[in-house]
Amino acid sequence: MAFNINKLVRPHLLELKPYASARSEFSGNAQAWLDANENAYGTPGRSLASSLHRYPDPYQLALKEHISKIKGIPVDHIFLGNGSDEAIDLLIKIFCRPGVDNIVTLPPTFGMYEVAASVNDIAIKQVPLSADFQIRSEELITAIDENSKIIFFCSPNNPTGNLLAADEIAFMLENFRGLVVVDEAYIDFSDQPSFIKKLENYPNLVVLQTFSKAWGMAALRLGAAFSSPEILHYFNKIKLPYNVSTLTQLTALEILQNTEQYFSYIELIQAQRAWLEGELQSLPFVQKIHHSDANFVLVRFNDATKVYQFLIDQGVIVRNRSSVVLCKDGLRITVGTGQENQLLVAVLKKYEPKISPLIASQNN
Repeated sequence: MAFNINKLVRPHLLELKPYASARSEFSGNAQAWLDANENAYGTPGRSLASSLHRYPDPYQLALKEHISKIKGIPVDHIFLGNGSDEAIDLLIKIFCRPGVDNIVTLPPTFGMYEVAASVNDIAIKQVPLSADFQIRSEELITAIDENSKIIFFCSPNNPTGNLLAADEIAFMLENFRGLVVVDEAYIDFSDQPSFIKKLENYPNLVVLQTFSKAWGMAALRLGAAFSSPEILHYFNKIKLPYNVSTLTQLTALEILQNTEQYFSYIELIQAQRAWLEGELQSLPFVQKIHHSDANFVLVRFNDATKVYQFLIDQGVIVRNRSSVVLCKDGLRITVGTGQENQLLVAVLKKYEPKISPLIASQNN
């Protein structure tokens, strides 16, 4: 049966007339912009050339054209938003009926899927990963029902760092009638190919990526969703009119010219990740370092909460994931600069685990 996106979209959105922003109704060279009630005299303290007094391009065409060349996919397969969070929220708003439909997540995973669903009154079905952080397909199929609209796969996964099995994701793309979202926020740090190369094969595929991580644009809040034009039509239909600022668009265009430095940073991070793993492995109170394809590592300690507090006391901030399913005694540690990583290891070498009197007497 052919995939029909219109059968998944919430019915009232099919006929929704989107807000037509002033700037979206015209393209080309104008003699005078008198349509959007802007301050024609400009921004105080800035020249007119800065264009901050004009509303941004609502569809970020120049930026999309450049991203199209980098990613090797057509412009009409690209949606840009205020971080990946906006795309996650739009997916749920477009395809899930409040109080009726549900999404499926595979914990431990990125927390925003659950937050966005909860805000929109959408139920969440959780199918935890296996002990080695992989997809349990049989359990996943069993959990899905007729109101399951979206499955979120995070790969490389946050907070575990590993890639999910691509063949298992492909299996769900072929057998699930809803949308399959592959969140690739950390794919740049992996040697495996992105799922964006498979968009033509799967009409129900949405790939999320971000420019916050490998491209170092966290402060700009720029995320992307890659999918079919039919799916992205609804993204553009209900998004806020000017969801990506002019400053973000122009700055991102400038940064994206520096591909050589981008690849250099990735190599540095991968090398530092390997160094950090080796150093942490030598510490006697480290239980396990999970394999990572991201710019962080999940490390199990004998008592992660005490280690976490010790690091905070020394001014070294990591993320305590001990309370997350399957991550007991786990700290998620971002790969920093060489100097930052050396500081982390030096501080940890000063840590002295406290042994309870009972254990001490048994050892004696």
